[in-house]
Formats: sequence, structure tokens, C-alpha cells
Amino acid sequence: MAESPDRLTTMQWLAQRLELGRSGSTPNLLAMEGLRGLAVFLVFLVHCMTLTSPWWAGHAGLSALASELHALGNVGVDLFFVLSGFLIYGALIAKAQPFGRYFSRRVRRIYPVFLVMLTIYLALSLLFPAESKLPAGAGAAALYVLQNLLLLPGMLPIAPIISVAWSLSYEFFFYLVVPVLIAAFGLRGRTPAFRIWTLIVFGLCGAVYLAVQGGHVRLLMFLAGMLVYELHHERVRLPGAGALGALGLCLGLGIALLPLSGPLSQTLKYLGLGLAFALLCLDAFAPTWLSRALSWTPLRWLGNISYSYYLMHGLTLKFAVLVLGKVLPLSAGGVGLFLALPCLLFVATLPASLILFLAVERPFSLAPKAT
Repeated sequence: MAESPDRLTTMQWLAQRLELGRSGSTPNLLAMEGLRGLAVFLVFLVHCMTLTSPWWAGHAGLSALASELHALGNVGVDLFFVLSGFLIYGALIAKAQPFGRYFSRRVRRIYPVFLVMLTIYLALSLLFPAESKLPAGAGAAALYVLQNLLLLPGMLPIAPIISVAWSLSYEFFFYLVVPVLIAAFGLRGRTPAFRIWTLIVFGLCGAVYLAVQGGHVRLLMFLAGMLVYELHHERVRLPGAGALGALGLCLGLGIALLPLSGPLSQTLKYLGLGLAFALLCLDAFAPTWLSRALSWTPLRWLGNISYSYYLMHGLTLKFAVLVLGKVLPLSAGGVGLFLALPCLLFVATLPASLILFLAVERPFSLAPKAT
């Protein structure tokens, strides 16, 4: 049956706005967009399982499964870090650029959506003071807001106003450090082999330090992305035509379930996670069945709005759960609801994120579509 003109027009309208052509030296990898979609869906699972937990409290099996899904979702941010390492390092290695221009582009990429969401959270803090994170006193509140504006929560032990915004602190730290690293070791003028071994040695030294002293172990994920760029640029191909990449995804999710604590265990965990996601990305960026699967249009579109979704979904999810709590008794919790509720809530979080993307992120943060 032929598609109706109205539906065709709608799909064309969406395609014009959700298909992104990326400027710069790194080609637009369709599978990368899909990986972003996968990553942000994993993040959704974390908050979905947390907020719906009252419905599963009386079901030991469902509560345990929700806890496992929560743990799986936590690696979504780590996959984002790997992709950032690939893109930012790759752009800087491929072409020298003035730091001011580079940094202004990073600011423009992050801040428009963040400032809109921060304004919304601050307005809600004033409307609902019982839910506010602002400290008492005008001076303390102003300092706290300034700390959030500077994206300090995350790298520093400060609770963020937007709970997921801690990861932006990691991102900006990486934005500042990677040009210094490239300049200090003269990496742009070196051979790929030299760069690869430098990154490996740097990563291992950092891992030893983190295993002994502890610290921000998730920074290792950016290094994994940098190595993926070098290997991909050298056209390194894994055997198995996608099988090793799928295995990497399974290994990464399996590692997320390991109950590890302490600096040494956490360092080993993130070394393993970095290796697993490196396998995933290398196969995903090659012409394999895995790449084709990750290039599925709805998944890519979700990936393209993933930043707006990442910052918005927690707010809309909490509102949706509050509404559900008024009409859906906790006694309704069961297998059927456990399967259906995350799907319904995921759909409910999409409209506000799409509006934020179309109204703010696309016009103010993204390069125009290539023609």
C-alpha cells in the first residue's frame, strides 16, 4: 500500500530536521549516530528503573531485574565518553586550529541547551522549594548556581542542579586537556604508530595511578575513543564481520553488572569497559552487519537529539511518573506492567526533548546541514 501524502510529508519534515550533516574532518558515520541513540536509551533505563521502583517493591524478582537494568544503563554515559574521545581527538589531530576557535565551538555546542535547562530547573526550584537543591542564603545560592554554570559538579564534589549534568564537567575537562596533550607530545606531526603507543602508555600510567590513588576513573573512556580513532583511521578491521563488535557490546553490558568497588577494582572495570566499547566502535564504524543495524533510522534520529534528550528526559520522566502515581496503584505492579511501562514512559519523554532540539540545539549549537 502506498504511503499517504500526509504521512510522507511528515516523514520528510522529520528527515529534514533530524538528519544531520556534520562539518569538519571526521566523516559523518551513520552508525555513530545509532550508538548515541543506544547510549541515551541506556541512560533512560537508569532513571526509569529508579522512578518506577515503587511498583516493583513487592516483587522480589522484578525488583532484582530493575536493579540489573539500572546497572546496565549506567554505562550509557561511558559510551558517550568513548564517542566524544573519537570525535574531538580526531578533529584536533586531523587539522590544526586556533584554540580560541576550537573552544568557542565547544562552548556553543554545550551551553545553549544547558542554559535553557538550567533556567527551567531554577524556575522550578523557586516554584517548588521542597524539591530545590539551592542552599539557604542568597550568597550561598548564587555561588552554587555559578558553580553549575561553570560545569564544576562532577570533576569536583558538588551536587549538580541537573542530575545528569555531572558528565558535562568530564566533557569540558577533556576539551581542555586533549589540545594540551596533543601539543605537549607533538602528536599531530607524529606517525600513527607513535600516537597509538603514546596513548596506550599514557592510559596505562593513568590506570596505575587511579588503581592506587583512586579518582575520576571514567576519564579512561575518552582515551579508549582516541585509540579507536587512530585504529579506524589506519583502517584496522576486526575479524568476524561484526561479531566481535557485538561481543564487545555484550561484554560491556556484562561488566556493568559486576559488583566491583575500590580503586583497583574500578580501574580494572573501566579498562575492561574501554576495551569492550573500543571493539564495539571499531566494528560499528566498518562496513559490517552491526554498522547497518546501528544505522537504523529511528535509532539514529534518537542519537541526533540525544544531547537534548539527555538533559530533558529526567524532568519529563519524573512528571510522567507523578501523573501515573495518581492513576496507577502500586498493587498493579506485575510482569506485564514491567514490560509495558518503560516503553510508555520512553515515548512520553520524546516530545519535550524533540522540541528542545528543534528550538534550541539545532539552530544554536549544530552546524548547518551539508548540501
